Amino acid sequence: MKLVVFGLAVSSSWGNGHATLWRGLIRALARRGDTVTFFERDVPYYAAHRDLAELPCGSLVLYASWTEAVPRARAELADAGAAIVTSYCPDAVAASELLLERDGPTRVFYDLDTPVTLERLGAGAEVPYLPARGLADYDLVLSYTGGAALDALRDRLGARRVAPLYGSVDPEVHRPVAPAEPFRADLSYLGTYAADRQQALERLFVEPARRLPERWFLVGGAQYPPDFPWADNIGFVRHLPPRDHPAFFSSCRSTLNVTRAPMAGLGHCPSGRLFEAAACGAPILTDWWEGLDRFFTPGEEILAVRSTDDVVRALSLDDAALRRVGAAGRRRALRDHTADRRAEELVALLDSASAVRV
Repeated sequence: MKLVVFGLAVSSSWGNGHATLWRGLIRALARRGDTVTFFERDVPYYAAHRDLAELPCGSLVLYASWTEAVPRARAELADAGAAIVTSYCPDAVAASELLLERDGPTRVFYDLDTPVTLERLGAGAEVPYLPARGLADYDLVLSYTGGAALDALRDRLGARRVAPLYGSVDPEVHRPVAPAEPFRADLSYLGTYAADRQQALERLFVEPARRLPERWFLVGGAQYPPDFPWADNIGFVRHLPPRDHPAFFSSCRSTLNVTRAPMAGLGHCPSGRLFEAAACGAPILTDWWEGLDRFFTPGEEILAVRSTDDVVRALSLDDAALRRVGAAGRRRALRDHTADRRAEELVALLDSASAVRV
């Protein structure tokens, strides 16, 4: 299969969760013998932090303007089996119009930010990556979030065929490695700053640090504001490229997952970081959201925490107990949540949508 993607960015993981997901999927598709051509607008923000130059068994097309991209896009679509436009693609509307020019590959929209999309719609705000007709013209709509989000995409945006395609992990990239001294911590947190995560982060990370001054806490990420409530026992590592994530997760006694508020509100929203940490064998503490137990078994494969007290209790567990949780979580991630598994799901969904279309 040849797949053409019009996305946000795959060449830079700086403040961009899309890139890691696509890299894993593209490698998994390549192992199947499939190819991907990824169109990415070449913007200064990502160009300054580019950490990938080419795709395995595929092509990365960087373009300065949509007008420049159109001839190459038409040529690539001519022999493609499917084409995907993603949320936050800066030229999503134009790419959608190009797909509708003629009867070509299976047309797919992949909303990697469904809760944000629905929140903006509910507030009456513009969603710049949605066509005027919503999602009615796509043969298949994929969502990073399952559950009620799928019904909302049908009811509010006219999607005719909807399915979840959750995040995943590539075990060749994310696996246990030797601990690195700069990343040692009793509790770590890896994530780009987001205002709608801040309340939960303060409850589940900052306040536990204040209560446990003898323990060491570590934040890794980008875009943290100067007024973030740091403490003497909270360290900070500025943006980590994906190649450093395994060492980060392998060096901590435990790591925290915090979900953005709109996603947690809808549930069924596992982040890519959740699967990455699990594949590295890190004992994971996570905020609770509906559907969590479909991905990991709380209390055995993951520790669900709702309050500061829950975090303090989790950190009081001995090393052996935490290691058991980490090992169980890794087994589950490798069984159910790999990029290879998601690639199989994606291809099956595309085949089904193509058959219905015919």
